[in-house]
Amino acid sequence: MKIVWKVLQVLLSIFLIYAGIQHFLKPEFYEPFVPTFLPAKTMMVYASGIVEIVLGVLMFIPKYTKLGATGVILLMLIFLPIHISDVFSDIPAIGNHDAALIRLPFQFLFIAWAYAVRRFV
Repeated sequence: MKIVWKVLQVLLSIFLIYAGIQHFLKPEFYEPFVPTFLPAKTMMVYASGIVEIVLGVLMFIPKYTKLGATGVILLMLIFLPIHISDVFSDIPAIGNHDAALIRLPFQFLFIAWAYAVRRFV
């Protein structure tokens, strides 16, 4: 079973690093998700991309896996209200209501995934 958790750890790490890089390649996709009360949308997108990359790298390093996984849990909890709000928005940032409804459960999946990595790796 240990190998399963290790594979899940690596997959989550790769996903986070990939997603973080996407924040730099396609910031215009992420900018609508930034709440209106926050200034400098592009800088916020870049900052969250850096955080995702750092957390992904931390999860690759055995000494820092638990720290990285804890950071992922916190980051996903911070993002959760954004995705909940998107479900109820007239014009969802993700594009449409179906996509927003599909995206929301994934937020909980990422939280559970990071928790499992933190606990079992």
